Amino acid sequence: MTLSFTRTLLSAAITGAFALTTLGAAADLSSRYTDDDGDMVADVPSDESQWVDPDTLVFAYTPVEDPAVYAEVWADFLEHLSEATGKEVQFFPVQSNAAQQEALRAGRLHIAGFNTGGVPVAVNCGGFRPFAMMAADDGSFGYEMEIITYPDSGIASVEDLQGRQLAFTSETSNSGFRAPSALLRSEYGMEAGEDFETAFSGSHDNSILGVVNQDYDAAAIANSVAKRMLARGVVNEGDFDVIYTSETFPTTGYGLAHNLKPELAQQIQDAFFSYDWEGTPLAAEFENSGEAQFIPITYADHWSVIRTIADANDVTYDCD
Repeated sequence: MTLSFTRTLLSAAITGAFALTTLGAAADLSSRYTDDDGDMVADVPSDESQWVDPDTLVFAYTPVEDPAVYAEVWADFLEHLSEATGKEVQFFPVQSNAAQQEALRAGRLHIAGFNTGGVPVAVNCGGFRPFAMMAADDGSFGYEMEIITYPDSGIASVEDLQGRQLAFTSETSNSGFRAPSALLRSEYGMEAGEDFETAFSGSHDNSILGVVNQDYDAAAIANSVAKRMLARGVVNEGDFDVIYTSETFPTTGYGLAHNLKPELAQQIQDAFFSYDWEGTPLAAEFENSGEAQFIPITYADHWSVIRTIADANDVTYDCD
């Protein structure tokens, strides 16, 4: 894999981006929820009758090309979670971001890892309460958005996307749609559907494989996913070239449905931070992108840059 072009995407430069109305990130919670403490996430209901304490907890990781692989990756952690809570824990292999968001809103999902751009949607529309993120041993975290192409595609820089096809993942994805949309308009004056054609692959895995197989001319992806696919041998060095690398963004946010019984919610959070990664399938998978522990986060602080990108895209939502 070669790096032929690198530029930093600064929040201050993300202006005048795509006008987009979608079920997306926004600054305010749906009217279904309250935020009396001002932390930008849904409060736990004050009425105990609204708390839920399910016999089986359902966990979903952000959609990937092969959910069965990640069911095995998460199996040991979910066993640890079961022991910590005294509950059965079921892995829910979601096929799309929309399915994951709907499961949360419908009360069928209790614990989840939402992709970076999906976290604000889950927070504002589904009452998601993020509390953790993966990080390296030294506490550093994050990933970059990259635009990739296949070798000899004739695309050596962002400007070469003119008249070609660029694949996104989904409209709720930060690195798979919102960040590159803001970048292409603000820094290059390029409009989707006018200056380049678009496609939506559904996941970063699909976008990467689509470029490698030359189904897409180029794609906007999260490089953390590419690193894991390279480590597993799903793709190889030299299968694609990187023409753009952004600033660092927060990774998948892990959290809870807002209406879980507080005692149960605390047990779940404690389980994340007490998990011993050493020698586990989780460690083997995520060490490929440099992650080795869960660290505490707040939505207000860690997702500030993501909200800036959403604002630059004029993203609104209608959750009610």
